[in-house]
Amino acid sequence: MNSAHRPSVTKLAAPPALALVLLGAPAGPLFAQGIEYLSAGTATVLRDAPSPQSRALFMLRPGTPVEIVVAQDGWLRVRESGGTLSWVERSALSTRRTVMITVERATIRRAPREDAPPSFEAVRNVVLELLGPPALGWAPVRHADGLEGFVRAAEVWGL
Repeated sequence: MNSAHRPSVTKLAAPPALALVLLGAPAGPLFAQGIEYLSAGTATVLRDAPSPQSRALFMLRPGTPVEIVVAQDGWLRVRESGGTLSWVERSALSTRRTVMITVERATIRRAPREDAPPSFEAVRNVVLELLGPPALGWAPVRHADGLEGFVRAAEVWGL
């Protein structure tokens, strides 16, 4: 085929972080997913700018998951479950993974299936420790009281 008849192709370079997400994405329908989530440590103050002198917006309860959006000089721009963007000092967050219940009442089951017996129930805004990666729509979790089970991924924020 002569070059005059070849379709032109423009290569677009994806940012490295985006390329990693796309390369690691499962086959099938694409879905939005946070690149990184961390959880609030004790007395985590969210601010309107990346500075200790900036206005404090509110405090997060310990363990509350936040999505990391941008990192800048020891500060992180984060999104909380309500969608609000704010700034927090990196040192105020923990690498411990948690999720927050987003439905009125979630049944946490003993196995990752709808017909499995219930382990316990959790209400909206309860924070649970994430014990491993979600699979097939279920995430393994632990309550602060020590109860464990599987929650539907659609019923939590922080994955």
